[in-house]
Amino acid sequence: MNNIKTKFSIKDLESLSGIKAHTIRIWEKRYSLFQPNRTDTNIRNYSLKSLQKILNISYLNRNGYKISKIAKLSEKEIPLLVNEISKNKNQNNSVLNAFKMAMFSFDKSLFYSTYSDLEKQYSFKDIFYLFIVPFLDDIGLLWQTDTITPAHEHFIVELIKHKILVITENEIDIEKNKNSKQTYVLFLPENEIHELGLLFINYELTRVGAQSIYLGQSVPIESLEYLTDFYNDITFISNFTVKPDTENINNYLETLSNKVLTGTNNNLLISGRQIDTLDTSELNEKISLFKSTKDILETLTPNKNY
Repeated sequence: MNNIKTKFSIKDLESLSGIKAHTIRIWEKRYSLFQPNRTDTNIRNYSLKSLQKILNISYLNRNGYKISKIAKLSEKEIPLLVNEISKNKNQNNSVLNAFKMAMFSFDKSLFYSTYSDLEKQYSFKDIFYLFIVPFLDDIGLLWQTDTITPAHEHFIVELIKHKILVITENEIDIEKNKNSKQTYVLFLPENEIHELGLLFINYELTRVGAQSIYLGQSVPIESLEYLTDFYNDITFISNFTVKPDTENINNYLETLSNKVLTGTNNNLLISGRQIDTLDTSELNEKISLFKSTKDILETLTPNKNY
């Protein structure tokens, strides 16, 4: 756990809050909003408490509060005002800030209490699209700026995954499933582990009573081939976030096509960043590409208002 981040640079605060580092320095000097520590070489670093404060201040500032007014509030008044505003307005920023704080402080209780409040107002589908997807986008940006560690990401992703698994189990209807004629096989290619989008597709297919076989992370093509002995007319669904590599993705799909698509009624639906690197000129016609999980679901379950 030695690489868990508890001290943050001013650039980290900028990345997380959207407030420019230059502005943070001005607020710090003019209003004494933060009391950063300094290294032996006089470089600022900030605590988790300072991170929470800048997130709350940025939320208030975006909602029309001038920094001069915010500066007059006590340490206790700032989060209370944030909670009050979030109850009466679009609460996306407040929720995302709470998720960030839960991630950085490894605070399971904060995550669950924030999620529990959302459940009182939104369906699971709305929670996923309004809050979880934007939060995952933020995680991607935090990776790019080297603000979070693998420990942070794994902690929060596992909490989200657990929520999806529980609600999926609650939606299982064995009788509906028996009557499903179409088989869906959900998998990620070898060395691909980013499965939250795929888990959500599995939830939605389960909810409507589809025959959904969830294989999960890092599945060899040979395992997919094995399934073709048991089912006809399979719709394979996958997400290529970081794998296969750009230089291997076309060869991978050619091999997959030869093994499980060509000469069958099977097809493959793919979303994810890596499909942007594909050479589509010779792509098997049984393979369909989508920009997002949402686009796949609109195809699979039309008229569901995705």
